[in-house]
This record gives sequence, C-alpha cells and structure tokens, in this order.
Amino acid sequence: MKYILAIDQSTSATKGMLFDETGTIFPHKISLAHRQIYPDGNRIEHDPIEIYQNVLKCIDEMTEYVGVGNIAAVGITNQRETTVIWDKTTGLPIANAVVWQDQRGADICHGIAEYGDEIYQRTGLPLSPYFSAAKASHLLKHVENARQKAEQGELLFGTMDSWIIYNLTKGKTHACDYSNACRTQLFNIHTLKWDERLCRLFGIPMEMLPEIQDSDGDFGEIVVGNAQGINITGVIGDSHGALLGQGCVEKGSVKATYGTGSSVALNTGNKPLFAKGLSTSLAWRIQGETLYELEGNITCTGDALMWMQDQMKLVEDLSGIEKMAVSVEDNGGVYVVPAFSGLGPPYWNENARALICGLERSSTKEHIVRAFLEQIAYQINDVLLNMMEQGGVELRELRTDGGPTKNNFLMQFQSEIVGKEVRCANIAEISARGSVFAAGIHIGWWDNIFDAAKSAGTGKTFLPSGEPKYQEYYRKWKTAVSRALL
Repeated sequence: MKYILAIDQSTSATKGMLFDETGTIFPHKISLAHRQIYPDGNRIEHDPIEIYQNVLKCIDEMTEYVGVGNIAAVGITNQRETTVIWDKTTGLPIANAVVWQDQRGADICHGIAEYGDEIYQRTGLPLSPYFSAAKASHLLKHVENARQKAEQGELLFGTMDSWIIYNLTKGKTHACDYSNACRTQLFNIHTLKWDERLCRLFGIPMEMLPEIQDSDGDFGEIVVGNAQGINITGVIGDSHGALLGQGCVEKGSVKATYGTGSSVALNTGNKPLFAKGLSTSLAWRIQGETLYELEGNITCTGDALMWMQDQMKLVEDLSGIEKMAVSVEDNGGVYVVPAFSGLGPPYWNENARALICGLERSSTKEHIVRAFLEQIAYQINDVLLNMMEQGGVELRELRTDGGPTKNNFLMQFQSEIVGKEVRCANIAEISARGSVFAAGIHIGWWDNIFDAAKSAGTGKTFLPSGEPKYQEYYRKWKTAVSRALL
C-alpha cells in the first residue's frame, strides 16, 4: 500500500504520520517536542536546527516503518508567522527562530504606524508584530552585521515551511506556499506577489524572500535521510491545512482549530473579504485556483492551560482537567483572560495583560481550572461574532479540531456559548490531513479539493441546550476583558 508521509511542524512539537488514499491515518506515528525558549517576558524562540533535526528523525522513522518504496510523496504543514533568517552560504540561522507569539517587532510596527491602513489594504492583515515582517525586520536591525549581509544578498528569509524545505533539499529549493506567504505581511493579496513597497517599509531586501508556489506544487526532491528521492508535493500553513482537512471547501464553511493558540477561519470563496479586526488571507491556491478566508487568530488559548499546569501547579496533568471542571456546578464567578502577549482579534490590544478575576473566599481550585477551560470558548465566540457580523453570513455549524476538542466539557460549553452545533474532526491530525490532500491532488490521488473533502469525515457532535444562562456567562466574560485592556 502507498502512503503520503505528513510532517506537522507545530508550535510545541514536530509530528510524522502516514495517510492512505482514503484519507485514513496509519496507527503508527511519532511526535518529538522541541524547546520553548523565553529570553524575556515578550520574547519566545525556537531553535530552528533542533526543529529540522526532529523533522529528519520523523521522516526517517516513518520511512523505516513502512519502507521508503511505499511513500508516494511528502506533505508539510507548519506553524505560521514563525520567522527564520539564515546564511545562504553556511545554511545556518543567524539567530533562533522568532515564534509567532513573540512581540519584539512592536517597535518596528510603531515606527511605521502611519502606513497601517496602506499595509492592511495591500495584505489584508492589520499592522502587528504577530506577523513575520516585523519579526524579520527586528532581527536585521539587532543581529550584528545582519543588515549589511542582507543587503549584500547573503541572507535568506523564510517561515518554517521554507526552512524545512531548504534543508531537506540541501538548498536546491527556497520556496513557500501561498498560505504561508500571505501571513508574512510582505505579500500583496491582490497581485498575489511579494510587494516591493511593503519590503521597503519593513526594510527587508526582496532578494531574501522565497519563491511562492501553489500548495499542491512540487517543492523539490528530498536529498537527505531515508526519504531520498521522494518529492515534497504539498505544503500548507497549519490553520489553512485544518480548513482543507476539515473539508471546509464550500464558501461559508467555518472551522476553529484549538492548540497553543486558536484559529477561526471562514471560507469566503474566490474573492477576498475585508473585515475590521480580522485577517484576510488566502485559504490556499491549488490547481491554479485561489480561495480566500477571513481569519481570527487568538494568541493564547491552550497555552494558558500549560501555564496553569507548569507555572501555577493547579493540576499535575492536563488530562484530568475535564473531571475537575465538571466537579463544580459553574465557574463560581471566576474568569480568566490569558492576555500574556496582549489580545488579538477582535481587540488587537498588545498592551492588554492577563488576569484572573471574580475570586471570592469560597472560590476553589476547581473553579479556577474551569475558568481556564471556559476562556477558550469565550475567545472563539468573540471572533465568531465579529466574523459573522462583518462577513454578512450566518453561522450554520462550527467544525472544530485540535487536541482540546477531546475535552467533552469544553466542546459542549463551546456549543452552548455559540448557540450552534459543534462538529469535531474525526482525527486530531487535521492540519496534516490538509497537507496530504494538497500533496495527493498533485500526484493524482484526488481530482480536486471537493473530491478530497469527501474523505474528511466527522467525529463527535455537540448541540446547544438554549439555556439563557450561557449568554449571561458571556456577558460577564466581556466585563472581565474590559478590565484586562490597558
């Protein structure tokens, strides 16, 4: 049997897995965590060499398990906006990768704030250090000799997909796909090209940038490790991969991906839709056809649960939080706003700070744990309401994916807060399946995205009760958010 090997390079780990021609995932898979590096409060880094080595280990183990002759192609999905700059000659990064959550590019954004409207009109993205351009600009400004080397054509820029592709092909391919390109804030969403004006504003030489290809393009032959001779034929950013992997190929379909942060995306069809407080992006470009999405990216959802576990020691293992949450009738008036790196859509306030409020003498650890879970549903609803209002569409259902969707309490609570049916993905590795759909279309496994979507399937579903108390909970959440905004 033939398989497509999917590499899912996420914020917390790199995973390798196999899918067959029906879109079914093979039971054997591998996950390798990498370090989360925190130089100071607003800085979050990854070691790009460590990540590449983990990618190679995943590829080698999976090819050994089923035999390299049974691998038809490789698909890659990746954390977006995370930025790497490396030396063209040595292939070594000039610094650690700057992670999408990192806020160090704020000074760059403040310096060009007067061009914010123009940048938004060109890119569909609000001017923010969240995106890659400000991160790259900061590195060029603060790493010794980086600016000079960049202007001499000695440095290359890329998001994590570009970095992985470059290394797997030993420098023969410096490329990214459209879904990743459009999240850099250097890509013109109208011309579908790198924008010279944007590059000048951020001070990034265009010669550093990768070639942009369709998500189902040929990104080159792997020339290292056990997978030598196999081509990379699918590349897509993780949120876009989840939209495709969920089968959200029809205009008006909506998905929410739950992870370290969360991404809510609405398929808007073949025309970009601009909405204040949200990002307009390409969903993907496959078989030469471009689809757009309206997206809200929440910086901290699942990551708040990790903070609760690691820093606050409120739980020993996150697997037990559902039991703790349902052990109390409600949150006891406790609300958590996890604005550790400010608040994204629909607030876009980088100065907001995290808080736990509503504590009383009778508050227990269980109330706080429940509040940490509930904040995820509230933040998703914030984005959905903004999206539906400005997009002029009505939410029919919400498709969900990611590790936290295994939490039945959270999914039922999400259904109650949004007041609509929640349909969970039937596998956790939904972004990877999106990369497989793209790779499979390239090699002829599926005719098009609609054919591939038939393989998506659905897992558990949750229906709202319609009880009015949930809207009261949401009203109190909005009050808590107002206290976090500085």
